[in-house]
This record gives sequence, C-alpha cells and structure tokens, in this order.
Amino acid sequence: MNEQQQRQEPATGAAGATETTVTGPAADGRAADPIKVMVVDDHPMWRDAVARDLAEAGLDVVATAGDGEQAVRRAQAAAPDVLVLDLNLPLKPGVQVCKELVGANPALRVLVLSASGEHADVLEAVKSGATGYLLKSASTEELIDAVRRTAVGDAVFTPGLAGLVLGEYRRLATEPATGTPDDPKAPQLTDRETEVLRLVAKGLSYKQIAERLVISHRTVQNHVQNTLGKLQLHNRVELVRYAIERGIDKPDDA
Repeated sequence: MNEQQQRQEPATGAAGATETTVTGPAADGRAADPIKVMVVDDHPMWRDAVARDLAEAGLDVVATAGDGEQAVRRAQAAAPDVLVLDLNLPLKPGVQVCKELVGANPALRVLVLSASGEHADVLEAVKSGATGYLLKSASTEELIDAVRRTAVGDAVFTPGLAGLVLGEYRRLATEPATGTPDDPKAPQLTDRETEVLRLVAKGLSYKQIAERLVISHRTVQNHVQNTLGKLQLHNRVELVRYAIERGIDKPDDA
C-alpha cells in the first residue's frame, strides 16, 4: 500500500476522535485553544491528506508547506505548537528547517514524519531539535496520538527507535562538555526537579513520570520547562546530556 492510499483510507474510530476536545498547553485551569499544527511535506496529496486527518480529529491546522524555505517562512508567521515535518524537502532539508525554527523558538515541538527509518536520519533529526520521529507507515490514529503527545512535551518515536535515541544521548554525554559542570554558580534545581530530570534521562515519557511520582502530567511538564529555563537549555537532547554528564541519571532505587 502506498502512502497516498494509506492516508486516504478511513480511520477506525475517527468519529470518536473528532468529538474529542484537543487543547494546547495552558498555564491555568481555563479551557485552552486547540493544538495548532503545521504540516510540511513536498508531496501535495500526502500533505493534504495528513492535514485533513489532523483537522478532522479536532486539531487546528494553521499552515502547510511544500518546501524547506516556505516552511520556515510560514512557521514563523503561523506560530504552530507542533510542526509535522518530512525530512526530504526541496530548497532546504528538513533537519535544517527544524534547527532554524527550534533555535528561534525552543517552545516549538517538532514531530518528524518520514518514510526513512535509517538510524542516521533519526539521530540527525533528534540532534536538530526534533521531539519525536514517526514513520509514514504509522496509522492515522497513531499519528494523531503522536501529535497530541508531542504537543505536551512527550518524546514520541516509532517502536524500536526510542532505544536508539536514548543510546545516542548517552554517547553524546561522553563527548567533552562545554562549560564547567562543577561551577558553584550553576543554577540549583529543587529536589523534585532533579527527580523529574533523572526519570527524563532514563527515557521515561511525561505520562510515565507522572504515574511514577503520583503527580499530574501538567506538573511534570512544568518541572521540565522550569529546569530548561534554569539551565538555559533548549530541548530534551541537551537536558538528557546534562543529566548524564552529572550522574543524575543513575538509579535512585539501588
């Protein structure tokens, strides 16, 4: 089955998905706006089908783009919460698009949706700032779930790729670090922030961390955002590297 056929098939349970209220991050208890999504792919029929599937699921598709340069311009104007990004783009490759947009706006979540499952492509995407990586063989339901999870900060990967990425985090941690790890002026994390950071470095999702610590998903997200701000880091890759370099990832139940 080719990509066009797969996306054009009706999704099982689509009616239930469209009735679900999907909201983006909110700092208080008020109802938030729908998650804003932008879809970038150079194949028009595929791009339109993905955008349609997401819109029918209650997500707010604020823009689409067919090449890398167009993607950067439109993303800066549309300010999506989640960028669903193909890597193989004309004019500017997807990894460069990701690097530029995340560099300018660290709050942006990027979910790569690619036909390639090559390890080199996955790792390059993560290094450029992507939050997750999903293969185009994924079902419509899997894509919708991945976008929702990406919006709240979860790292979402096609099965089999998560272990690869965590291994790369650890490899990066063995490289010479910039800065001084033992600098007494380094920002101090609270006990809870350190606890959350340790679990992030172990590869747990925000949902798993919330269940482990018996706190809400939103509380986990807030701790991670506070930690990123204190440490002046930009994404999960840098955060995990920081934890591993300082031994924060070591088992706490040994």
